Amino acid sequence: MNLLAKSNSILSGEVLCPGDKSISQRIVIIGSLINEDLSIKGFLNGEDPISTAMALNAIGSSINISGTDVEILKRDMPFISPETDIDLGNSGTGIRLLMGLISSLDINATLVGDESLSKRPMLRVANPLNEMGAKVVCNNGTPPVKIEKGDIKDNFLYDMPVASAQVKSSIILSALAANKKVTVIEEHPTRNHTERMINYFGGNIEHTKKDSGNIITLHKPKLTSRPSYEVVGDFSSAAFLIVAGVIAKESNILIKNVGLNPTRCGLIKVLQSMGANIEILNQSMICNEEVGDISVQSSKLKGIDVGGDIIPNIIDEIPILSIAASFAEGITTIKDAEELRVKESDRLAAISGGLSQIGIKHELFDDGIKIQGKSDNISACAEIDSFGDHRIAMSFLVASLRSEKGIFVKNCKNIFTSFPSFLETMNHLGIHVNEA
Repeated sequence: MNLLAKSNSILSGEVLCPGDKSISQRIVIIGSLINEDLSIKGFLNGEDPISTAMALNAIGSSINISGTDVEILKRDMPFISPETDIDLGNSGTGIRLLMGLISSLDINATLVGDESLSKRPMLRVANPLNEMGAKVVCNNGTPPVKIEKGDIKDNFLYDMPVASAQVKSSIILSALAANKKVTVIEEHPTRNHTERMINYFGGNIEHTKKDSGNIITLHKPKLTSRPSYEVVGDFSSAAFLIVAGVIAKESNILIKNVGLNPTRCGLIKVLQSMGANIEILNQSMICNEEVGDISVQSSKLKGIDVGGDIIPNIIDEIPILSIAASFAEGITTIKDAEELRVKESDRLAAISGGLSQIGIKHELFDDGIKIQGKSDNISACAEIDSFGDHRIAMSFLVASLRSEKGIFVKNCKNIFTSFPSFLETMNHLGIHVNEA
């Protein structure tokens, strides 16, 4: 699917942030493990969370999805080995978290994915799981991933060489399912939805600061059921709307019900340090997660240096941050982001290719990019290859706010994996996005 975005550079209105993809996937996993009736509100009805839910059903869960409402029913039988391979589609989060869960369920399963997922590295998860006592085999380090019955160790300790919430969560979920104690050390803080959710359901996860990172220990009490869970809005989805409001020539928008977990919303501080006019309103706690409304207005941005401890916090937002940097005064340098090389695409290369197409001067590095911002609009109708990466596609569609003739983006189908209402939301605010 190819999309053409055009705008009159004016944005206005209120929108409701869609449910958080990471939390939606974690709640169906942990809810299935608790094995009691659970009602979920605000579930992201996108392809990735649905793939994860269907994978759980394939091993014996009873998950029913109706729009953004989900019901998990208590099952009478233990988890089962699936009759066929489990297809996780494009979901890197889904396959990596399920590697951890399934490794402790005393079943056998093979996890596969689409062409993009089949190229993504899995040894970063498989290796520590195997050290724990799991039996996980990858195909040259990538899916298919074959999992057989293992014997998970107690009191396992793993010092992560790369900051990754998916690796951390997979290890924790494996220990949780096996009722074992585990400790994970992360050099830099990563998103902590798994830990917060486990504690919300009566678990005992202890955090201890270590230098600039954390020591995270899961102790062994049994989780307790709750009748319901509400998924807060996805900050990574809100990020596209925030940057749209910032770079538009004239804007005044309100994004409601945005998850503001401190391990996720670092982009706000980065943009504010660039001069963005962003205000957080109506803050509260929902199911152990911070949430609030975000007011955004047009802003004059300046270039800054971004790197170090903040990068794991904003790793998914770097594509859209690059668009903000493209229309900031001066130079923005982003470094320490080599993790972008192994996402749904080589995101650094994809960002560079897109910036070249819209006429933004930049320099690409192994671990980042230096962007020379411009105050002028884009004159030509640029054509962007998203490489099937949803975040690249949405980022350059947002850039149409500063294009006189619009921006054409190829291969946009995967937008629906994470932000199924993106087109509707953009059109509501004033960016006209249509299939071309």
